[in-house]
Amino acid sequence: MNGREFDRGDIHLYPTVRHFVLTCLLCLTISPAYSDSLTWVGCGITKKAFMAELSLAYQRETKTEILLSGGGATKGIRQVAANKVDIGGSCRNKLWNDPAEKSVQFHPVAWDALVVITHKKNPINNISLQDLKAVYTGKITNWTQLGGNDQPIDLLIRKGKISGVGHTIREYLFAAPGMDFASDIIFPSSGPLEQETESNLNSLAITGVSSARKRNVKILKLEGKAPTYENIKSGTYLLYRPLYLVSNFRSSNRSEVMKFIRFANSPLGREVIRHNGVVPYMDGLHLVNKLNQQRRISRKMRLERRRSNKD
Repeated sequence: MNGREFDRGDIHLYPTVRHFVLTCLLCLTISPAYSDSLTWVGCGITKKAFMAELSLAYQRETKTEILLSGGGATKGIRQVAANKVDIGGSCRNKLWNDPAEKSVQFHPVAWDALVVITHKKNPINNISLQDLKAVYTGKITNWTQLGGNDQPIDLLIRKGKISGVGHTIREYLFAAPGMDFASDIIFPSSGPLEQETESNLNSLAITGVSSARKRNVKILKLEGKAPTYENIKSGTYLLYRPLYLVSNFRSSNRSEVMKFIRFANSPLGREVIRHNGVVPYMDGLHLVNKLNQQRRISRKMRLERRRSNKD
């Protein structure tokens, strides 16, 4: 219109009417693309693994926007439990004895792998489970003990014992959720830990493969097996774990949340996850039995440890 009257036959839009029409057109121009939205908070590994692309695919299908924010698995779980956000993202399982996680439900969506990372120029390419445990307990402290250079190992660890990576390491490698690692080089989340690995020649750390692939780091083989898509899917690579979406039973948006979770496990959702090099949970259902067996072994080890401590 450019400030001029718009004529249609003998009808003229006078200034007041013109102002109304311009306002309406402006509202149409600047209105958000999506009329509905859900909020997601969770671990950076899950976000990088599939959530960024999965949320965009869901927007295209439903016009519902997923607003993503990081902060870690525990933060995501607790904020969902407190009804502060709609969906959480977790790379660890539920803490059943923790009241703060009582009202949440975990929905497995994908399979991730825990990988050992170091600097690109580190000559080491493989590590055994036994040696990895020895590093975390302080029995191995120099790279020469692993066949590398005569340099101290800077073991980088996550803050807290219930972070996604920290909890999973303690559960899978040691069956000891409360154990302390032999390091004081501590990071609040996986992002800064991975960044330090990129620049520290003597670093060693564990993170999720979905996140590590996007960093300039070396991913070590574990027991001679690389964490490839096929090795994770088959269970040949030993340290695999589910990635979860988390919901609240009492959420006012639960029906919308469940629609997104169903989409994540749908054929289209699984294809988006595969496109990111991540194994969809439904594609690796045979891994569930192996994982349950590992958990039974872990529980047995914990019980035996308690008995021996009492004796």
